[in-house]
Amino acid sequence: MAVGPEVAVRREAAVRPEAAVGPEAAVHRNAAVGPEAAAVPPSPPGAPWPGSSVPSVPPAPPRSRARRLLAPVATLAGVVAAFAYVGAVDPNEPGHYPVCPLLRFTGVYCPGCGGLRSAHAFAHGDLPAALGANALAVVGYGVFAVVAVLWLVRAYRGVPMRLAVPPNWWWGIGAVLALFTLVRNLPFGSALAP
Repeated sequence: MAVGPEVAVRREAAVRPEAAVGPEAAVHRNAAVGPEAAAVPPSPPGAPWPGSSVPSVPPAPPRSRARRLLAPVATLAGVVAAFAYVGAVDPNEPGHYPVCPLLRFTGVYCPGCGGLRSAHAFAHGDLPAALGANALAVVGYGVFAVVAVLWLVRAYRGVPMRLAVPPNWWWGIGAVLALFTLVRNLPFGSALAP
């Protein structure tokens, strides 16, 4: 079967774009001509010409269970050490910890005021005192515990942990913190004050 020069240039341009020359090459460079041109799969970015393939990078070898558990266990060890320190060094006695600057200069309780006293009471198993010092901190301890257990289980099973918090949740958390701060500084919210 005889093929005209224009069809040959089009077929060559579909397989190798650098082979296309002349004014008609710009028009037909990306045109699919004939069944063999349609069979050429699209090439990945960075491939030298259509239909070629870029050598793939071999996947990384799977990490051992001990290596996967290192980050969550180290994080938990740090949190336990912090609670042990706060449990041993009583924040109710003055001079052990710095005073909240917002409380010192304005007399206003921030959302974290009473957090150390709450952690101290929590470390000693006194949940009512922990809630009285900073109820929001106790909720935070619970949220952290759930996330830590989930992280440990997923690391043990080899499933990556991806914690993506949508922006509207961040706005909600900010609103809860602002409302907690406002209420604990008003006379009717004195139960939330440390």
